[in-house]
Amino acid sequence: MSSSEGVLKYRLGNWELQSGQVIPNAEIAYKTFGDASSPSIIYPTWFSGAIADNEWLIGDDKALNPQKYYIIIPALFGNAQHKLVTEHLGITHARAVLGWSMAASQAYQWVTQYPDFVDLAIPFCGAAKVSIHNTVFLESLKGALLAVKKQCTAGACKGGFLAPGEYRTWSAEEKDVGLKAFGRVYAGWGFSQTFYRQKIYESVLGFKGLEDFLVNFWEKWATSKDPENLLAMVYTWQAADCSKQEPYNGDFRAAMQAIKAKMLVLPGKTDLYFPPEDSEIEVENMREGVGKMMVIPSVWGHWAGGPGGSLEDVQWLDERLREFGLGDVQGIDEQLKELSLRPLPKSKL
Repeated sequence: MSSSEGVLKYRLGNWELQSGQVIPNAEIAYKTFGDASSPSIIYPTWFSGAIADNEWLIGDDKALNPQKYYIIIPALFGNAQHKLVTEHLGITHARAVLGWSMAASQAYQWVTQYPDFVDLAIPFCGAAKVSIHNTVFLESLKGALLAVKKQCTAGACKGGFLAPGEYRTWSAEEKDVGLKAFGRVYAGWGFSQTFYRQKIYESVLGFKGLEDFLVNFWEKWATSKDPENLLAMVYTWQAADCSKQEPYNGDFRAAMQAIKAKMLVLPGKTDLYFPPEDSEIEVENMREGVGKMMVIPSVWGHWAGGPGGSLEDVQWLDERLREFGLGDVQGIDEQLKELSLRPLPKSKL
């Protein structure tokens, strides 16, 4: 399936940002699976991910079963997702919101900005508030990409760069060299030390050696992207903090305490930029009985949560989704009773 097959766009008009700036004639892309009368699941995309990149976790044999749920994959475009889901798709309540990496941050945004909208939230390999260490990692990506244009990053959580003169577009050579550097920096973070030590890139992914992996996995991925798009998403990632909104105004504990959805937080054991320790802090700040954390027992680093390279991790994640309330719809009320969750409205069964 091509990345554009089945993808639709919803026109938002002139879209005002939190900063006060306005994007003229904005639109958000999305794709749905299943029948709109089924319980809804919101499943956002991740950093650099196309909508099709989310499909590895969807299937008739998986917890995200389009025969049982109406699954919505919205593109990564901030709170326009809420307008899409409610005004365009006509959904007033969702069964769950979940996602990997930056989509995990979006899941936290949903349950803090709209606490009554979803029953379940499953963020995996992500964060409610990006850590300082994660911010430093992202600065290295920005620095590598901008260096090819002889520009320096303006700093953490700042979208601009420090350079004299007016902005100019990227030449073909700058794109190629800069994006390859971006990919090689990322290569040291996406997978764990154990992944590299055990040479899983050869035994499982089938690459001929380390250089083959760096060129044909990481550089191939990076050079398929637009550099300005990556920089914009890096800024979004760095600035991710679901407490930076009304009524929390930066009070992280207050944001966590406001969550009403049942939370299953799934960090990766060997994730180098979303470690389990950060997830522990998130769950500890939630009200008693709201959050539960389980660590993904994987050596695949950040990739333990996606996008489908490790079949063992896919199976582990799918089983946790089923256990948490996304199993057979007919048995959901019984599962919820055990988990002390709100039952589905009868109209949705």
